[in-house]
Amino acid sequence: MRQTTGRTVVPAREGRAVQVAAGQRVRVVDLEGGQVGDLFAFAAGDTGEHLSASHTRSVTSRLFPQVGEAFVTNRRRPILTLVSDTSPGRHDMLIAACDPARYEALDAPGHPSCARNLDLALAELGLSVATTPQPVNVFMRIPVEESGRLRWLPAESRPGDAITFEAVMDCLVVVSACPQDLVDVNAGGPSPLAIDVMD
Repeated sequence: MRQTTGRTVVPAREGRAVQVAAGQRVRVVDLEGGQVGDLFAFAAGDTGEHLSASHTRSVTSRLFPQVGEAFVTNRRRPILTLVSDTSPGRHDMLIAACDPARYEALDAPGHPSCARNLDLALAELGLSVATTPQPVNVFMRIPVEESGRLRWLPAESRPGDAITFEAVMDCLVVVSACPQDLVDVNAGGPSPLAIDVMD
């Protein structure tokens, strides 16, 4: 049985980073329900190699991996494997992280964003990225209609729902509790998440 070595609470509208060694597991928990989390992962010591949604889709031929399948980096190396999911299973790898330009377009300049949360979390470790990678949007519900149109729907995750990944390589995982409150993706408004690292 896996032992939790530490829990990091990600306050609503903020981001946090955790170091994960190869073989450890990292679990993202929706504490109150209905909250989207933008998850980013980087190879340890090299933010130039990151989890890539587009490369992962090309490997799995799915919009989102199934349990047992891997997420790969922009160098096509496995970085995380999906090992369990207690949520309704709605997650997204199509939508970019919200950023300052997104909120300016929504007439909300200065609004917190997942891109900014990533930058702040990395800066605390003395790291940075030139561009924001496409995140894995856990608990985010963006169904694709037959016409190809995307729908933006509130997250269906319940309090305590969790998605768990196993690290294939030493990596840095960053999770942003998405601050979006102008588009109805966070049911009831932004709320906190937790990141558990397990041996």
